Amino acid sequence: MIRPPFRDQRGVAKYRHEVLAVVLRAAVGEPFRLQVLTRRRDHEPFSGRLALPSGPVEVSESMEEAMDRHLAGQLGLVRIAHREQLATYSDPGRDPFERTIATAYLGLVPCDRDEELSVGAVWVDAADLPELAFDHHLVVEAALDRLRGKISYTNIAFALAPAEFTMATLRGIYGAVLGHDVDVTNLSRVLRRRGQIARVGTLAEPGERGGRPPSTWRFAVNSFRVTDPFAALGPGRTHEV
Repeated sequence: MIRPPFRDQRGVAKYRHEVLAVVLRAAVGEPFRLQVLTRRRDHEPFSGRLALPSGPVEVSESMEEAMDRHLAGQLGLVRIAHREQLATYSDPGRDPFERTIATAYLGLVPCDRDEELSVGAVWVDAADLPELAFDHHLVVEAALDRLRGKISYTNIAFALAPAEFTMATLRGIYGAVLGHDVDVTNLSRVLRRRGQIARVGTLAEPGERGGRPPSTWRFAVNSFRVTDPFAALGPGRTHEV
Protein backbone atom coordinates (compact mmCIF):
# COMPACT_ATOMS: atom_id res chain seq x y z
CA MET A 1 0.00 0.00 0.00
CA ILE A 2 1.39 3.38 -1.02
CA ARG A 3 1.86 5.78 1.87
CA PRO A 4 -0.27 8.94 1.44
CA PRO A 5 1.76 12.04 0.51
CA PHE A 6 2.47 14.91 2.85
CA ARG A 7 0.40 18.02 2.09
CA ASP A 8 1.19 21.61 2.94
CA GLN A 9 -1.23 24.07 4.55
CA ARG A 10 -2.85 24.76 1.18
CA GLY A 11 -3.42 21.05 0.56
CA VAL A 12 -0.75 20.75 -2.12
CA ALA A 13 0.84 17.27 -2.14
CA LYS A 14 4.62 17.11 -1.72
CA TYR A 15 6.09 14.16 -3.58
CA ARG A 16 9.43 12.46 -3.32
CA HIS A 17 11.62 13.30 -6.34
CA GLU A 18 14.57 11.06 -7.17
CA VAL A 19 17.16 10.76 -9.91
CA LEU A 20 17.89 7.52 -11.77
CA ALA A 21 21.09 6.77 -13.69
CA VAL A 22 21.48 4.38 -16.62
CA VAL A 23 25.27 4.10 -16.90
CA LEU A 24 26.39 2.16 -19.97
CA ARG A 25 29.72 0.87 -21.22
CA ALA A 26 30.83 -1.29 -24.15
CA ALA A 27 32.49 -4.38 -22.71
CA VAL A 28 35.47 -5.56 -24.76
CA GLY A 29 35.07 -9.04 -26.20
CA GLU A 30 34.06 -11.06 -29.24
CA PRO A 31 31.63 -9.55 -29.84
CA PHE A 32 31.61 -6.32 -27.83
CA ARG A 33 28.45 -5.95 -25.76
CA LEU A 34 26.73 -3.17 -23.91
CA GLN A 35 26.56 -3.38 -20.12
CA VAL A 36 24.55 -1.37 -17.61
CA LEU A 37 25.69 -0.59 -14.07
CA THR A 38 23.40 -1.79 -11.27
CA ARG A 39 23.48 -2.37 -7.53
CA ARG A 40 21.78 -4.94 -5.32
CA ARG A 41 19.16 -3.50 -2.99
CA ASP A 42 19.58 -4.32 0.71
CA HIS A 43 16.13 -3.16 1.90
CA GLU A 44 12.49 -3.24 0.93
CA PRO A 45 10.84 -2.78 -1.42
CA PHE A 46 12.51 -5.29 -3.76
CA SER A 47 15.21 -6.27 -1.27
CA GLY A 48 17.88 -8.43 -2.93
CA ARG A 49 16.94 -7.41 -6.46
CA LEU A 50 19.22 -5.50 -8.80
CA ALA A 51 18.31 -1.88 -9.46
CA LEU A 52 19.67 1.21 -11.16
CA PRO A 53 21.51 3.65 -8.89
CA SER A 54 19.01 6.20 -7.62
CA GLY A 55 18.23 8.52 -4.76
CA PRO A 56 16.43 11.68 -3.68
CA VAL A 57 17.30 15.20 -4.76
CA GLU A 58 18.21 17.44 -1.83
CA VAL A 59 16.81 20.96 -1.60
CA SER A 60 20.27 22.51 -2.02
CA GLU A 61 21.39 20.61 -5.16
CA SER A 62 20.56 20.27 -8.82
CA MET A 63 19.48 16.94 -10.28
CA GLU A 64 22.90 16.58 -11.94
CA GLU A 65 24.60 17.12 -8.57
CA ALA A 66 22.28 14.56 -6.99
CA MET A 67 23.14 12.04 -9.70
CA ASP A 68 26.87 12.54 -9.15
CA ARG A 69 26.44 12.19 -5.39
CA HIS A 70 24.48 8.94 -5.61
CA LEU A 71 26.79 7.37 -8.20
CA ALA A 72 29.80 8.13 -6.02
CA GLY A 73 28.16 7.17 -2.74
CA GLN A 74 26.39 4.01 -3.86
CA LEU A 75 28.79 2.64 -6.48
CA GLY A 76 32.07 4.53 -6.17
CA LEU A 77 31.75 5.91 -9.70
CA VAL A 78 33.09 9.45 -9.85
CA ARG A 79 33.68 10.10 -13.56
CA ILE A 80 31.15 10.10 -16.39
CA ALA A 81 32.32 10.86 -19.94
CA HIS A 82 28.85 11.99 -21.08
CA ARG A 83 25.47 12.39 -19.48
CA GLU A 84 22.12 13.74 -20.55
CA GLN A 85 18.62 13.86 -19.16
CA LEU A 86 16.55 10.98 -20.48
CA ALA A 87 12.94 11.08 -19.26
CA THR A 88 10.70 11.58 -16.23
CA TYR A 89 8.69 8.67 -14.81
CA SER A 90 5.57 9.54 -12.82
CA ASP A 91 3.29 6.49 -12.73
CA PRO A 92 1.61 6.72 -9.29
CA GLY A 93 2.28 3.04 -8.62
CA ARG A 94 5.91 2.86 -9.76
CA ASP A 95 7.12 2.78 -6.14
CA PRO A 96 5.00 0.51 -3.91
CA PHE A 97 6.14 2.35 -0.77
CA GLU A 98 5.42 5.98 -1.57
CA ARG A 99 4.55 8.27 -4.46
CA THR A 100 7.87 8.91 -6.20
CA ILE A 101 8.61 10.87 -9.35
CA ALA A 102 11.91 9.95 -11.01
CA THR A 103 14.01 11.84 -13.53
CA ALA A 104 16.33 9.49 -15.39
CA TYR A 105 19.73 10.23 -16.91
CA LEU A 106 21.84 8.42 -19.48
CA GLY A 107 25.51 8.19 -18.56
CA LEU A 108 28.39 6.74 -20.59
CA VAL A 109 31.88 5.58 -19.59
CA PRO A 110 34.77 4.46 -21.85
CA CYS A 111 35.33 0.76 -22.45
CA ASP A 112 38.86 0.94 -21.03
CA ARG A 113 37.85 2.62 -17.78
CA ASP A 114 39.39 0.57 -14.97
CA GLU A 115 37.77 2.13 -11.93
CA GLU A 116 37.40 0.23 -8.69
CA LEU A 117 33.70 0.29 -7.81
CA SER A 118 32.03 -0.28 -4.48
CA VAL A 119 31.02 -3.71 -3.20
CA GLY A 120 27.57 -4.44 -4.58
CA ALA A 121 28.11 -2.75 -7.93
CA VAL A 122 27.23 -5.15 -10.75
CA TRP A 123 27.67 -4.72 -14.51
CA VAL A 124 24.94 -6.67 -16.34
CA ASP A 125 24.36 -7.38 -20.01
CA ALA A 126 22.00 -4.74 -21.38
CA ALA A 127 20.68 -7.19 -23.99
CA ASP A 128 19.87 -9.85 -21.39
CA LEU A 129 18.68 -7.94 -18.34
CA PRO A 130 17.84 -9.77 -15.12
CA GLU A 131 14.61 -8.81 -13.38
CA LEU A 132 15.14 -5.29 -12.08
CA ALA A 133 13.39 -3.45 -9.26
CA PHE A 134 10.60 -0.93 -9.82
CA ASP A 135 10.21 0.13 -13.48
CA HIS A 136 13.93 0.19 -14.10
CA HIS A 137 13.79 -2.16 -17.10
CA LEU A 138 11.70 0.47 -18.90
CA VAL A 139 14.31 3.11 -18.10
CA VAL A 140 17.12 0.95 -19.48
CA GLU A 141 15.14 0.31 -22.67
CA ALA A 142 14.62 4.06 -23.13
CA ALA A 143 18.34 4.69 -22.62
CA LEU A 144 19.30 2.05 -25.19
CA ASP A 145 16.88 3.51 -27.73
CA ARG A 146 18.31 6.98 -27.15
CA LEU A 147 21.91 5.79 -27.58
CA ARG A 148 21.13 3.74 -30.71
CA GLY A 149 19.53 6.74 -32.31
CA LYS A 150 22.22 9.26 -31.44
CA ILE A 151 25.22 7.16 -32.39
CA SER A 152 24.28 7.52 -36.07
CA TYR A 153 24.08 11.31 -36.30
CA THR A 154 26.34 12.52 -33.48
CA ASN A 155 29.82 11.87 -32.09
CA ILE A 156 28.44 10.34 -28.86
CA ALA A 157 30.67 7.26 -29.32
CA PHE A 158 33.55 9.37 -27.99
CA ALA A 159 32.20 8.69 -24.49
CA LEU A 160 32.38 4.91 -24.97
CA ALA A 161 35.80 4.76 -26.67
CA PRO A 162 39.30 4.97 -25.18
CA ALA A 163 41.26 8.17 -25.72
CA GLU A 164 43.13 6.33 -28.51
CA PHE A 165 41.73 3.31 -30.32
CA THR A 166 42.02 1.14 -33.39
CA MET A 167 39.20 1.00 -35.91
CA ALA A 168 38.59 -2.60 -34.86
CA THR A 169 37.81 -1.38 -31.34
CA LEU A 170 35.55 1.37 -32.64
CA ARG A 171 33.79 -1.11 -34.88
CA GLY A 172 33.09 -3.28 -31.84
CA ILE A 173 31.63 -0.33 -29.94
CA TYR A 174 29.34 0.68 -32.80
CA GLY A 175 28.24 -2.91 -33.28
CA ALA A 176 27.40 -3.28 -29.58
CA VAL A 177 25.26 -0.15 -29.63
CA LEU A 178 23.52 -0.74 -32.96
CA GLY A 179 22.95 -4.44 -32.40
CA HIS A 180 24.43 -5.51 -35.73
CA ASP A 181 27.84 -5.88 -37.32
CA VAL A 182 29.36 -2.90 -39.12
CA ASP A 183 31.86 -2.70 -41.94
CA VAL A 184 35.08 -1.25 -40.55
CA THR A 185 36.21 0.30 -43.84
CA ASN A 186 32.95 2.14 -44.41
CA LEU A 187 32.73 3.18 -40.76
CA SER A 188 36.18 4.74 -41.03
CA ARG A 189 35.21 6.50 -44.26
CA VAL A 190 31.99 7.93 -42.81
CA LEU A 191 33.58 9.20 -39.60
CA ARG A 192 36.60 10.68 -41.36
CA ARG A 193 34.37 12.45 -43.89
CA ARG A 194 32.44 14.00 -41.02
CA GLY A 195 35.66 15.06 -39.29
CA GLN A 196 34.78 13.04 -36.18
CA ILE A 197 38.04 11.12 -35.90
CA ALA A 198 41.70 11.94 -36.51
CA ARG A 199 44.64 9.60 -36.98
CA VAL A 200 47.18 9.49 -34.15
CA GLY A 201 49.78 6.99 -35.34
CA THR A 202 50.30 3.24 -35.36
CA LEU A 203 50.63 0.59 -32.71
CA ALA A 204 54.13 -0.62 -31.92
CA GLU A 205 53.16 -4.22 -32.66
CA PRO A 206 51.27 -5.72 -35.62
CA GLY A 207 47.73 -6.99 -35.20
CA GLU A 208 46.72 -10.55 -34.36
CA ARG A 209 46.94 -11.57 -38.02
CA GLY A 210 50.38 -10.05 -38.51
CA GLY A 211 51.27 -7.62 -41.26
CA ARG A 212 51.39 -3.85 -40.87
CA PRO A 213 50.59 -2.54 -37.36
CA PRO A 214 47.08 -1.02 -37.24
CA SER A 215 46.60 2.73 -37.12
CA THR A 216 45.38 4.40 -33.95
CA TRP A 217 42.74 7.10 -33.89
CA ARG A 218 41.09 9.58 -31.53
CA PHE A 219 37.89 11.57 -31.58
CA ALA A 220 38.47 15.11 -32.81
CA VAL A 221 36.11 16.54 -30.17
CA ASN A 222 35.56 14.98 -26.74
CA SER A 223 32.22 16.61 -26.08
CA PHE A 224 28.81 15.96 -27.57
CA ARG A 225 28.21 17.28 -31.10
CA VAL A 226 25.58 16.69 -33.77
CA THR A 227 27.67 15.91 -36.84
CA ASP A 228 25.07 14.88 -39.46
CA PRO A 229 21.46 15.46 -38.33
CA PHE A 230 19.89 13.35 -41.11
CA ALA A 231 22.21 10.34 -41.00
CA ALA A 232 21.38 6.80 -39.94
CA LEU A 233 23.95 4.02 -39.98
CA GLY A 234 22.31 1.04 -41.63
CA PRO A 235 23.20 -2.66 -41.25
CA GLY A 236 25.37 -4.65 -43.58
CA ARG A 237 28.02 -2.41 -45.10
CA THR A 238 27.51 0.45 -42.62
CA HIS A 239 26.15 2.85 -45.21
CA GLU A 240 24.33 6.04 -44.38
CA VAL A 241 20.62 5.94 -45.18
